Amino acid sequence: MITSLLVANRGEIACRVFRTCRELGIATVAVYSDADADALHVREADTAVRLPGATPSDTYLRGDLVVKAAQAAGADAIHPGYGFLSENAAFARSVLDAGLVWIGPPPAAIEAMASKTRAKELMGIAPLGEVTAADLPVLVKAAAGGGGRGMRVVRDLHRLDDELAVARAEAASAFGDGEVFVEPYLEAGRHVEVQIMADAHGTVWPLGTRDCSLQRRHQKVIEESPAPALAPELVADLHAQAERAARVTDYLGAGTVEFLVADGRAHFLEMNTRLQVEHPVTEAVFGLDLVALQIRIAEGEALPAEPPAARGHAVEARLYAEDPAADWAPQTGTLHRLDVPGDVRLDTGYGAGDTIGVHYDAMLAKAVAYAPTRAEALRKLAGALERAAVHGPVTNRDLLVRSLRHPEFTAARMDTGFYDRHADRLAAATPDPHAPLAAALADAHGRSRFGGWRNLSSQPHLKRYRTEPDGTEHEVRYHHTRQGPAADGVTVLSATSSLVVLEVDGVRRTFTVTRYADRVHVTGARGDTALTPLPLLPEPTARRAPGSLLAPMPGTVVRVADGIAEGAPVTAGQPLVWLEAMKMEHRICAPASGTLTALHAVPGRQVEVGALLAVVEAADQAADPLVQEEQSA
Repeated sequence: MITSLLVANRGEIACRVFRTCRELGIATVAVYSDADADALHVREADTAVRLPGATPSDTYLRGDLVVKAAQAAGADAIHPGYGFLSENAAFARSVLDAGLVWIGPPPAAIEAMASKTRAKELMGIAPLGEVTAADLPVLVKAAAGGGGRGMRVVRDLHRLDDELAVARAEAASAFGDGEVFVEPYLEAGRHVEVQIMADAHGTVWPLGTRDCSLQRRHQKVIEESPAPALAPELVADLHAQAERAARVTDYLGAGTVEFLVADGRAHFLEMNTRLQVEHPVTEAVFGLDLVALQIRIAEGEALPAEPPAARGHAVEARLYAEDPAADWAPQTGTLHRLDVPGDVRLDTGYGAGDTIGVHYDAMLAKAVAYAPTRAEALRKLAGALERAAVHGPVTNRDLLVRSLRHPEFTAARMDTGFYDRHADRLAAATPDPHAPLAAALADAHGRSRFGGWRNLSSQPHLKRYRTEPDGTEHEVRYHHTRQGPAADGVTVLSATSSLVVLEVDGVRRTFTVTRYADRVHVTGARGDTALTPLPLLPEPTARRAPGSLLAPMPGTVVRVADGIAEGAPVTAGQPLVWLEAMKMEHRICAPASGTLTALHAVPGRQVEVGALLAVVEAADQAADPLVQEEQSA
């Protein structure tokens, strides 16, 4: 029996596994990098071991350090989580060689499916040979890893070599393996997967289906189970292929077999030899704890001959610290509050006051709703997210709510191109127009010496705010009367430092106001509006030379263009600097053709948002605004 277990991962993943361990009476061990010294998964573990450094390659990807940490902490088992080392056969062998229990499939099964090219061969699928124009569009894909890194859609044959080179570099950086391959790209398919569980006694469970079609840059955003609107014979085929993948590899434990469904057919993509981030929707529908099953299978227990029957519907949304309206740019800062109301499961690796940094994935949490029907589950999750208090960096919360309510999604007519078609409208910022007034009234009450409205001057009071993330500036004017504060067109029914009640066009509206050092969050029936207080007199802005290339976010300079130097000629759109932050790579491109007059970016250097990276002097002195292209790493 396992008595102490180390999780070879961080954040939400480790917290999720620890929760099951506590229920089973198993002691927990965390590992952490210097950047994660006070992270939630460290605080929740019974024991924690430091891995010196900050980058994944120096810490969480160092299997040798993880095994030593388990031995030092007296753990007798290692769970790899569902990222980083979970699909590394060499790591699995090192765990077993150290005499520890490995909570995962046999190393041989991991090797069989670790390379997507070899996995397709095992499933009888021939690889795409030499690519011609007739094959377009195609998808360049990393043979190892996932999460959209090392992946490029190619629609122009002349760009194939460049995209292959970029994909190889990204794959090598993310997974330590630069192998890539090319496969046909299906424009309007649905991403459907099957969860499997297999024991050492010959039993394999295909656990329904999951639809993961709502993706941006090949990273999943919303997932659900069961996948809606699939014909029974197609579901049977998906289950059969998934079971075959498990049996040809003598699989053990939890795994996920992924498909692209198009024209009523299931096209095998890959097998992930681990749990997936979206596994909670399967747990909800089947009433199972998949992590507990992993542990019991590793201890030699047999699964029942048949899994429990599936019931109802579950949907999961991934809450990211990112700005969809700014090309999905990841965000950093302090997470002051994360509270999702109602009967919704929230898996997170962050607590109030934690810092969202640049070193790791931008996902804050995943919210999961379960209901008897799909329509009820979608409504339940959308309503909970809309009422959620997410105070801190800009997030994709509003986009999630709109996605869950989009008619194409609610009618189950979505495919993997959903965000290509709808992202601009779904990501548009729509702050509550009365939020600045509520913030100003609450601030005035909070600053009153006696906690009330003592100043009865007839002169209007002025406050300025900027709504985030759209940057719109607002001037708020109100005045005090003997009956209380008043504002043109709005009746102020009551106002305290944290609660403001307004009457707008005969409708009573209530706002909760929460202030932090640099931000005010106003929450009402239309959701949450983030505001930045501004000085009454605008501050002078720093002058920048035309053609200045600024860092769009804090991150690390990973490289500069080969052979580039000050004084070199550049062309419009030419990539000059590559910046990496939160597992995303951002290309900083020349805004116009001209001369590179300054280059401050140095590979390996960390930069803050707004840092000057380079300056391009346009040949005609009429350069367009800064051109920045963000791409998934």
